Amino acid sequence: PMTSAVLENRGTVDKYMGDAMMTFWNAPVDDPHHAMNACKAALAMVTALKPVNEMLQARAIAANRVFHELKAGIGINSGRASVGNMGSKQRFAYSALGDTVNLASRMEGQTKSYGISVMISDETRQQAGEFAVLELDLLTVKGRSEPERVFALLGSPEEAKGAAFRDLRQKHNEMLAAYRARNWDAAEDLCVSCK
Repeated sequence: PMTSAVLENRGTVDKYMGDAMMTFWNAPVDDPHHAMNACKAALAMVTALKPVNEMLQARAIAANRVFHELKAGIGINSGRASVGNMGSKQRFAYSALGDTVNLASRMEGQTKSYGISVMISDETRQQAGEFAVLELDLLTVKGRSEPERVFALLGSPEEAKGAAFRDLRQKHNEMLAAYRARNWDAAEDLCVSCK
């Protein structure tokens, strides 16, 4: 289901690495909407896990085992990268390399720390359009000295227009402002109201 979500949204599957997969957009075929399509694929991947988890939970109950929910951790960044056949005469593969790719990987690794499924960079947010996103933090990752503004991708552009999300975004932004002003009590109260 995860591979289908990528392919149905014009993505390229680079490789599978254990329980992870690396994908990219805008190559080998140009895609002027690559950031939007990557975000759509990520949301489809999160949605695809729901029936899989329901099936696994039913199997666990039937076998009298503990159910362990599968969760996705997805990092999306947009920018320039080197894409093509990489390697040597003995072994090469079509892949993407570069700082942009490294940042996406580091962001994926931080999704668990923030308790979210999909983290996107500010560059992706700007290119993708009006998805339902909330700013998370200024994140400094290994290999970079400057922080990157990162966002949680929570829903589609249609969901972003809804009153419930607009209300959540306003409360969240107030919480973030209080947090950054080190007004801890107000930030904590606003954080509770965001749930």
